[in-house]
Amino acid sequence: MAASLFVSTIASAAQLVASARSGIGAIPYNVGLSTKGVTFRVWAPNAQAVSVAGSWNFYSNTSHQLANEGNGFWSGDVPNVGTAVQYKFAIKYNNVYTQKNDPRARDLTNSVGYSVVYDPNSYSWTNNDFQIANWNELVVYEMHIGTFWVPDGSAPGTFTDAIAKLDHLQSLGVNCVDLLPMAEFPADISWGYNPSYPFSVESSYGTPNDLKRFVDECHKRGIAVLNDVVFNHLGPNDLDMWKFDGWSQNNLGGIYFYNDTTRSKTPWGDTRMDYSRAEVRQYIRDNAMMWLDEFHMDGLRWDGTKYMRRTDQFGVDIPEGWSLLQWCNDEIDAKFPGKISIAEDFDDNDWVTKSTGAGGAGFDSQWDWFVHNVRSAIETSSDSSRSMASVKEVILQNYNGSHTQRVIYTESHDEVANGKSRVPATISPAAPGNWYARKRSTLGAAVAMFSPGIPMMFMGQEFLEDGFFDANDPLDWTKATTYSGILNLYRDMISLRRNINGETKGLTGANTNVFHLNDWNKVIGWHRWENGGGGDDVVIIANFGAWPLQNYRVGMPRGGMWRCRMNSDWNGYSSDYLNTLCVDVDANGSAYDNLSQSATINIGAYSFVVFSQDGASAGNPADIDSNCVVDSADLGLCLGNFGNSGAGDVNGDSVVDSSDIGSLLGQMGWTCPLVAPAETCVKNQDINMQALPLQTLKDPNLTTPDFGIDEFKLDQ
Repeated sequence: MAASLFVSTIASAAQLVASARSGIGAIPYNVGLSTKGVTFRVWAPNAQAVSVAGSWNFYSNTSHQLANEGNGFWSGDVPNVGTAVQYKFAIKYNNVYTQKNDPRARDLTNSVGYSVVYDPNSYSWTNNDFQIANWNELVVYEMHIGTFWVPDGSAPGTFTDAIAKLDHLQSLGVNCVDLLPMAEFPADISWGYNPSYPFSVESSYGTPNDLKRFVDECHKRGIAVLNDVVFNHLGPNDLDMWKFDGWSQNNLGGIYFYNDTTRSKTPWGDTRMDYSRAEVRQYIRDNAMMWLDEFHMDGLRWDGTKYMRRTDQFGVDIPEGWSLLQWCNDEIDAKFPGKISIAEDFDDNDWVTKSTGAGGAGFDSQWDWFVHNVRSAIETSSDSSRSMASVKEVILQNYNGSHTQRVIYTESHDEVANGKSRVPATISPAAPGNWYARKRSTLGAAVAMFSPGIPMMFMGQEFLEDGFFDANDPLDWTKATTYSGILNLYRDMISLRRNINGETKGLTGANTNVFHLNDWNKVIGWHRWENGGGGDDVVIIANFGAWPLQNYRVGMPRGGMWRCRMNSDWNGYSSDYLNTLCVDVDANGSAYDNLSQSATINIGAYSFVVFSQDGASAGNPADIDSNCVVDSADLGLCLGNFGNSGAGDVNGDSVVDSSDIGSLLGQMGWTCPLVAPAETCVKNQDINMQALPLQTLKDPNLTTPDFGIDEFKLDQ
């Protein structure tokens, strides 16, 4: 029976008619119970003939000949063929047939194997309503599937393996993962930036449905998923798209690629796609939309966009590359508002993230050079070489005045490879887990986490992974136990950055003022806020010097009580930290740092502290302006809103009336209590901070700091 059906299928499909169904590639169809099959369509404008050669016809070059549609495409419907069958296209050129994998193959056995028919509707989603967080609330975690979690220690890991560690990310607090490219690449081990088949999921990582389940499981945990896409080149290996239909010029790539030596050349080979061809543009657009639509991804990170819009760093412009980026971003905005499109361009170019209406490329954000100034400040062995002016410059850097148009970090896949190591290993090559490496690597991470921009970390950074990134070398998850305190430090930073407790909204805000810069003591302070007030204004003080500071005066943007929300010198993060006392402070001093108020604080060596004020709900509802005191200003606000709802509704009955005024008058003179948060209360409070000696840097590879005797140098 099966044999007769097979023979019948071959006999009736020797010359197929052009398909009336839509789609490019291999598209299963199912009409009722009796009409099933697969539509095959492929672009091969220079071919003499095209057939589909599959497992059902013994990969015959002629059994199922597609019809020429007259527009460069060939198509046909093959009945009684289902999903999971293997196939290739047999391309006839110069009277010779060559079998090629489908450029739009949705699945492959491997990069040198066969295309596989895949049903894009075969996965049943459990979470269809997920929405990515507001961009100003994102904390991104860059992940390489092949090395993230490998249970048996032998790379590559899989999507299923990675799912097993998603609870770790949820506990850490990150709300977005950025996957290194996982389109089909040669062999099984790669970073992924050498794609051979952009529409197919890397077979060594799993199936398309495995990837969808990974996304689904991320969404269940409140974690968005971004995908790296690579369109500045393909391959260059295992690339059946090269001379796909036989034609080429200058012995270059044929229909999918530029065929002149100027535009074809990239740093990765002569495989730049031809952005001037409508079919290639559609190919790239459709691929980008596939990840966002079918795979439910929440955004894209576009690799090396500079090499799409220009031939090289100092090369000639490629106008059609620029217009392609504009078109794709317009399509994303129109069909998926809220999903984010990020460029890796590295040209310090505002036009990359300007709107297309203004002539820009239309990206929502772009990777920033932030990393270099900050790593320089934390990696140099000499305190005198740390430039606070350089740190200030990158804290304030922005594109088009927006605080979400840049992605900032101290570690990424590029910055921990290619001759560079992880930050702890760079600080202390012989002992990357020592005091210096822990202190200064987390100090740099704090600058990234608390500066305007979208903060990102590289996988393993949260537990002090060392060495350099290698696609053959999985993360060492034992470090999550060894450095559990550092893991908690990252967790606390992320909680503040995302305003989980409602105390630090300003870290998501648009406004930043670097108000304190002391290059002698290597201290910098900045203020973040959205609208200002309790629970909004945030002050960060970072000490890039090797000595703790006591009674150190800094400006404060408002008077009243400021709570110490985080102290990175707490010995809960590491037992050898000094527990330099950080307590709530009352900003009632003189004007300082060009701010109206000031306070004195303590801060540990290579440490940071974070302060904010309580909101009215955390203090007293009668403290309407949230400045930690109920006074005549609050009474004025209450009277000014009399008869309305909102500000001044002290008793919460939705109207400001005489009872609210009475309640406020009864609280007149109230101030916030001076209580240090539990995590900042230290065990060694009897330490005489003034007597603490200057920490010297005799040996940057020592496990614990070496102290020499000196006096504090304070800029008061």
